[in-house]
Amino acid sequence: MIIRIWYGYTKPENAIQYQELLKEEVFMGIAAKEVKGYRGIELIKRELEDEVEFITIMRFEELKDVKDFAGENYQEAYVPQKARLLLKRYDATAQHYEQQILINY
Repeated sequence: MIIRIWYGYTKPENAIQYQELLKEEVFMGIAAKEVKGYRGIELIKRELEDEVEFITIMRFEELKDVKDFAGENYQEAYVPQKARLLLKRYDATAQHYEQQILINY
């Protein structure tokens, strides 16, 4: 399993609108691509002093599936224009990790 992690930050006043955009458009658009090996996405957030941090965690069966989603330059962040307008700043690249152990209690 390949885990793709990406960070984006909004101003506090844009956080709810950004989260709704992800939920209603961006994540649905990702699922609609029907990439074989795509196993879902999670969103976590935390409020900081002057911004809200969002982290997306995507799961893919293998690196080939990540490339099918993001292209050969797969480390480049996937940030639709509507999302860019709400973000204060964001990572230009996503990080990729190979999952080693998963324990469900």
